[in-house]
Amino acid sequence: MTRRQLTDDQWAFIEPYLPIGEYGPYPQRLRDQFEGVIWRFRSSAQWREMPGEFGPWPTVYGRFRVWRDAGVFSTLLEGLIAETARRGETDLSLVSVDSTTVRAHHDAAGMRIDEEVMEALEKAAAGQERGRQKGAARRDTTGRTTRTAPGETNGDASGDAADFV
Repeated sequence: MTRRQLTDDQWAFIEPYLPIGEYGPYPQRLRDQFEGVIWRFRSSAQWREMPGEFGPWPTVYGRFRVWRDAGVFSTLLEGLIAETARRGETDLSLVSVDSTTVRAHHDAAGMRIDEEVMEALEKAAAGQERGRQKGAARRDTTGRTTRTAPGETNGDASGDAADFV
């Protein structure tokens, strides 16, 4: 048997946030189902691997989907933040933002850049974008476009075309 995921005090805090429908779940199974969701995400296991003590996995998964779609987890997080702030236990050093999901335009971020710097950045970005375009012509150090006929080499170090004939 898997040990409980939540203490009684933690459950007393969480329970009011979970909606109880007209036909269920029965309150005594509600905690088991919520702890089943916790178990699933802590273990990174598939729903089908869930121990039977949490109830049938399709029931727990269905309950998770209902709670997710109803915004229960967001509301619970907001309530938890409010409660810790009320108690004076908020520690913002624990807050982490993943920069791969945070995107902001430089105007939105309040960043101030000289016009000359901004123009130079935009020019460099445009140059990089042209270089990424499919079929872009290559330029040598003099700024001239080099063109090669099929079967000829352009003199770069990538190899000799005669080797591949």
